[in-house]
Amino acid sequence: MAGTTQIFCVSSLYGVATLAAAIESDCFAEAERRVLLVCDVSAVPEAGPAPDAIPGFAPLRDHFDEVLSWNEAIRPFHPAAWTPRAEDVPLLERHLRRLWRLGDDRVELVLESLAVPPALAIAQVFTGAPVHVYADGVRSYGPTRKKLDPLVGTRVRQVLHPDLVPGLTPLVLREFDVPVRVVAADAFRRAVGELAEAGPELPSPGADSALLLGQCLSAQGVLSFGEEEDLYVRMLREAVERGHRTVVFKPHPAAPVRHSRALTGEAERLGVSFRVLDVPVPAEVLYERWRPGVVVGCFSTGLFTASALYGLPVACVGTGRVLERLTPYQHGDRVPAVLAEAVLSGAGGVAGDELDELVGALGFTMQPQILPRLRPVAERYLGRHFGVGTRHWFRRKRLTSLGLPGGIPKRLAFLPRNATARRVVRRARALRKVVRG
Repeated sequence: MAGTTQIFCVSSLYGVATLAAAIESDCFAEAERRVLLVCDVSAVPEAGPAPDAIPGFAPLRDHFDEVLSWNEAIRPFHPAAWTPRAEDVPLLERHLRRLWRLGDDRVELVLESLAVPPALAIAQVFTGAPVHVYADGVRSYGPTRKKLDPLVGTRVRQVLHPDLVPGLTPLVLREFDVPVRVVAADAFRRAVGELAEAGPELPSPGADSALLLGQCLSAQGVLSFGEEEDLYVRMLREAVERGHRTVVFKPHPAAPVRHSRALTGEAERLGVSFRVLDVPVPAEVLYERWRPGVVVGCFSTGLFTASALYGLPVACVGTGRVLERLTPYQHGDRVPAVLAEAVLSGAGGVAGDELDELVGALGFTMQPQILPRLRPVAERYLGRHFGVGTRHWFRRKRLTSLGLPGGIPKRLAFLPRNATARRVVRRARALRKVVRG
């Protein structure tokens, strides 16, 4: 007799911990079989360990009946780039059902980042399967990255997320009115605790030390290599200015270059103890093992977990520069960068209904075709709050094209294209410099 098989797709240990916490929180119905499908989406999967091969994975494996590999199933294609052709879908589903011994089971999918592969590819192969989506970090507070085929989007039953920005509801899949459910914080911490207990030995620099979180900004083309190095040096200085004399830098596990040389030189100049922790474990494991005195980063998900789930002090550095460089405007990191500045930065102070409206305004300006219903929210927020402290979160050109407050009024829209007007502006700026000089 056919039963139900739930396939949980994961690309990181952080994701495994989130899934384990969701299972413990009874976010899914009972099933005869639970399969963890590992998707290694690193640039060169063969060059490093997959999530299920990283020390600490073993205790979380007990939440699943079996562990399978998506990379093996679709080899030689890369899981972050491959999606099936429509005409191949029936054959592929039959092949995978045979390969994974699914038989005639009813399949349920638990996916992350549904708008892109590998999650999108898996949803397309199992055409009729209901889908549950879990947050892959702070990006889920922003809108769906691109317009989804309704044959995929209407199958989503719920969106699950740890409460990284307390009280804020993710925008992802809002266009399909998908119910949103919070994964219990204590369940998430228990899962991370299991990772920490089974993981490798890690240093304990002490509670007065600082932890710097690296990201993949130059590899993604957001910053140049030199600019990313400068960002980490600024993080180091921020930690030292706060009185910390022991600093640990945790590179992003997917970063091709570890950026330690410039940091080491600056640490020597400042006279502080410094080390690079090049161990492929989530930052949350470090929070469990060793409670740092401060966590410093740009807009990493680890900053939000440190603050919301572990109650640790955090500091954000460099969000302004990143927001200047994010292209296209609808880049998935825009909402995380704005939230880091608005919520975690001491200068932000945005909370409550204003935060909901801010994210709604960002969501509409990023994806107006996907979320047209949020136009009134964007108009209300920008009409009340657009100004010196918030204008760099948006782009005037974008606001102008959408006819929103903060954009150039239609009667003046000709000015940027008018050569005479541009000459007048240049002369005025030159005169101002002379007067100031």
